[in-house]
Amino acid sequence: MSDTGFTIKVASSIEAVGRDDWDLCANPMRAWPQQERGGVERAAAYDSELAAPDPAAEHFNPFISYDFLHALEASGCVGQRSGWTPLHLVAERPDGRLAGIMPAYGKTHSQGEYVFDWGWADAYERAGGHYYPKLQVSVPFTPATGRRFLIRPGEDRGEVSAALVAGAKATLRSIGGSSIHATFIGHEDWQWLGEQGFLQRTDQQFHWINEGYGSFEDFLAALASRKRKTIKRERRDALANGITVEHLTGKTLTREAWDAFFSFYMDTGSRKWGRPYLNRKFYALIGESMAEHVLLVMAKREGRYIAGAINFIGSDTLYGRNWGCVEDHPFLHFELCYHQAIDFAIARGLKRVEAGAQGEHKLARGYRPVTTYSAHYIADPGLRRAIDDYLSHERAQVAANHEALDEAAPFKKG
Repeated sequence: MSDTGFTIKVASSIEAVGRDDWDLCANPMRAWPQQERGGVERAAAYDSELAAPDPAAEHFNPFISYDFLHALEASGCVGQRSGWTPLHLVAERPDGRLAGIMPAYGKTHSQGEYVFDWGWADAYERAGGHYYPKLQVSVPFTPATGRRFLIRPGEDRGEVSAALVAGAKATLRSIGGSSIHATFIGHEDWQWLGEQGFLQRTDQQFHWINEGYGSFEDFLAALASRKRKTIKRERRDALANGITVEHLTGKTLTREAWDAFFSFYMDTGSRKWGRPYLNRKFYALIGESMAEHVLLVMAKREGRYIAGAINFIGSDTLYGRNWGCVEDHPFLHFELCYHQAIDFAIARGLKRVEAGAQGEHKLARGYRPVTTYSAHYIADPGLRRAIDDYLSHERAQVAANHEALDEAAPFKKG
């Protein structure tokens, strides 16, 4: 497929793109540590390219890294019979130089996305249309905001992004799909895609914001007295009955801890979703390739692990993902997933904790409402009009809800 100045190719696996090229576009400031850059000549060229990077690319995001996405494919969580078929879009200059990438997947269902369109699919199918397949521009099973236009440093961001969107539309036609969904994108890309004819959607999460706290006590001091006392009591009660907590990352991640965490994940996932999305091989792969970017918060009692939560560490953000337990203890979920995450973020000097999708209960623990963004290209004009009308009302409701929740935040007024 061609676009002015670019050739758009579709990669059926991330391996077809390659680690160096992918990470140069996805996380250029972390793509090649100095000792791995392949000599002085390559290092000089690399540093020259980074002279004017996309400002958003200066922040390391573990979920768009080659290692994370490769682990999803290599483990079979993505591809094969999962309903997620890799269709990564790659923009190249006429001389073959890589200019940008869009992580994309052909979908035959709407599971594992966290921006729900089941109602749209059902309405279209009942009207005689075929909603699936569709093209999903996202990180599978991961409701975390990040870049979806991965532009090589030195390239014109607008030109490459436009070429990738044109390639996405051509790919949609080639698979006979109904729609393109770019989910958990940044506000700037959301606005730009709206100008390109995509429908705009908003939703809400809860993030903890580090206001320069030096300790958890500093954070508590910013809360209203009643809320502060409640959190202190929660933390005390969570660790009653002889429970201790470990932070495991890097070389301290053991096979014992991974096995225990996976059993917690399977128990929780089986009860919540029926079939958990991730498998043990996925966790083994990220344990090998991403250990320095993984944090397991594990609870122990009487010498054995009883609960745990997994987080991923970015350059300025701690991303909370999955949790599970084999023993029920009051407030242990809040302690491992929210309070311990704040402890770690303060100690590391991270700017925020993203605690995943949904959960108004996070508000009482000092997490603030944050708007999330997605953009949707709907090929059928009739379906597009109906969804556009629905989204206009939904955006207004999300904004009103955000305002009300922000007012109810547990922080001291004024």
